[in-house]
Amino acid sequence: MSVFSAFDYQMMSKAIALAKRGVYTTTPNPNVGCVLAKAGQIVGEGYHVQAGGPHAEVHALRQAGAQAKGATAYVTLEPCSHYGRTPPCAEGLIQAGVVKVICAMQDPNPQVAGRGIAMLQAAGIEVLTGLLEADANALNPAFLKRMKTGMPWVQLKMAASLDGQTALANGVSQWITSVEARADVQKFRAKASAILSTSQTVIADDAALTVRHQALPESVGQRYPLAELRQPVRIILDQHHRLHAGLKLYDGDGAVLTVGQDDADICVALDSTGKLDLRALLCQLADKHQINHLWVEAGATLSQALLSQQLVDEIILYLAPKLMGSDGRGLFGQFGFESMQDVFQLDIADVVRVGPDIRMTVIPQYHSPNVQI
Repeated sequence: MSVFSAFDYQMMSKAIALAKRGVYTTTPNPNVGCVLAKAGQIVGEGYHVQAGGPHAEVHALRQAGAQAKGATAYVTLEPCSHYGRTPPCAEGLIQAGVVKVICAMQDPNPQVAGRGIAMLQAAGIEVLTGLLEADANALNPAFLKRMKTGMPWVQLKMAASLDGQTALANGVSQWITSVEARADVQKFRAKASAILSTSQTVIADDAALTVRHQALPESVGQRYPLAELRQPVRIILDQHHRLHAGLKLYDGDGAVLTVGQDDADICVALDSTGKLDLRALLCQLADKHQINHLWVEAGATLSQALLSQQLVDEIILYLAPKLMGSDGRGLFGQFGFESMQDVFQLDIADVVRVGPDIRMTVIPQYHSPNVQI
């Protein structure tokens, strides 16, 4: 028999829905929602909006006021127990007189996991965990991966004709996909902590790689003041110093960090093939720059390298109803596979119509996780 009631499920579902409101603004923090309920009624609710700002529990407690005493708190993530840019939420719940806390999941950071729960229990508060845990995990795949592995969650964006071509033989690629598909990309960019590309791609397309906030869904503009919406940092592999000030990349807001060997913003050694060490780069992005979610928009060379080194967690592939022929430029170069047992296996998680195009969400199924092919 479940220890959770139908009302508990209802309240945690509400907390999860609240947490989703922070997807465009919370990085590097996780998306968290909180509901306070007493006598079958919601007395306070809130979600984390921005790093450095009040956490979800604080917003809910402020809304509840004195009614928080004797209430049950439903939180999508274990309340924090440490002093950072904000005081510990566990302490706030204790001081408010909350009598029970239900967490969807423990903190994924192994250095602090369980401490918030222990603090609450030491104060005599009943604590239960695991309610809608899978849904809570789905709120923060990127944050969870960084906490558990020290690596960002990598989403690779690709676009091609129906026969798998990304450009004509002469390099022309604008535009393969529709206006609707290109607007759809803005949602993914806006949710990312950073956007990774190469100087070759940036120069060829004169790409700004910024979020066009006006292209985001109307609901986003209604929910967030423009000042709260951020531009992800743009991280550009530029080993041979090709970038220059005349590019659109340097127009407008948003930081640009170059990646190279010695005099770049981010210095990375070369791997055994003479290329920048991508695994070392990702570790550095997670550790020194707190990058949870890395969105990649690049050409075949970088895309293939990331996939071959098993560094891609998810592929977002846009397919346009066009045929360009075998003389075009393909999604990838040659992998050199000689057996069907060696080819990349993919799980198609989702297929959505976007204007005239199709957007596929694809999960690589690696043969041996975390081992370079």
